[in-house]
Amino acid sequence: MNRTTPPARTPSRTYLLAIAGLAAVIAVLTLAFSSWPRTSSTASNAAAHMSRQGHQGVADGVVPDGVTVFDDATPAVTRLDPELLKALRRAATAAADDGVAFQVNSGWRSPSYQNRLLREAVSKYGSEDEAARWVATAETSPHVSGDAVDIGRSAATAWLSEHGAGHGLCQIYENEPWHYELRPEATDHGCPRKYADPTQDPRTRQ
Repeated sequence: MNRTTPPARTPSRTYLLAIAGLAAVIAVLTLAFSSWPRTSSTASNAAAHMSRQGHQGVADGVVPDGVTVFDDATPAVTRLDPELLKALRRAATAAADDGVAFQVNSGWRSPSYQNRLLREAVSKYGSEDEAARWVATAETSPHVSGDAVDIGRSAATAWLSEHGAGHGLCQIYENEPWHYELRPEATDHGCPRKYADPTQDPRTRQ
């Protein structure tokens, strides 16, 4: 008896359509993954862009929200003059008994950050002379030397206005009720007379 070879089975139309659809999906996924940005590359590009734009960060003295005088990680606080920082922490401890917290809006600043703030002030106020009433140069600013701190919240500045001298902490400029510096003699003799603004401070005329 002769054996006959069974006829080859022809793939169904449904099967062929499924194979074609799967191939199309694979092609789309391959294209998507090949053009997907790599995380490290994106981060590097962002960092390079930030550098080109001259942006400063926490390391330059930028203060994140919620920082207090007791912070031990933020350079704007830790790079303040040690005696100023001690006085601030003593005052903040006393203020806490009255339900008042000291928030740091600005403290130590790098020269590049100070220069950036000055450029922004010139743009905001329209001239270098007017900007100088609010922002000193990097060469003369007590923030750059770590000798000044800007305290946030009106309750804190009001408390310092009344009690700061007892801790050697004084408001220096009439137009900046948030700006405090250490004047140790104030504990016995009171704070010195305020300057109208930084342009009246001999230190800024160097």
